[in-house]
Amino acid sequence: MSNITFRNHVQHSDMQSVKDIVESTNFFYDHEIEVAVELVIEALESKDKSDYHFIFAEIDGKTVGYTCFGPIACTKNSYDIYWIAVHNDYRNQKIGRIILEKTENAIKEAGGKGIYLETSSTEKYLPTREFYLRCNYIVEAQIKDFYDSGDDKVIYVKRF
Repeated sequence: MSNITFRNHVQHSDMQSVKDIVESTNFFYDHEIEVAVELVIEALESKDKSDYHFIFAEIDGKTVGYTCFGPIACTKNSYDIYWIAVHNDYRNQKIGRIILEKTENAIKEAGGKGIYLETSSTEKYLPTREFYLRCNYIVEAQIKDFYDSGDDKVIYVKRF
């Protein structure tokens, strides 16, 4: 994909871009979409002091995917990936995998030794869980009924 570029600095336009990306997936509730945007706002307001880091993927100047990640408080070298999403119009083009690889490299460069991410156990999230497994994450834990009755939290990890 020759016309794809990446950046790690947050811009004011990312508030709308992130909202559009996350909404397009049809995976998230309104309150979850608000959280995704709030993390962008926090990063903008805190500038270089934020523990929320981003990698954005752009095609022809349009932001089409992103990750939000950061160090896990009270750990020496563990990181969370809070969000990874690709706009529905750009799915199945390996953009998510490339963004994830760039995120993993950024975490390694920062001294990270382990990456943790989580998702729902519901059928709707099966493609997400399969994506993490294809990217060599392993299921570390599953917490029953975490999000709701019958909706477990599945925690994945990749260690370096």
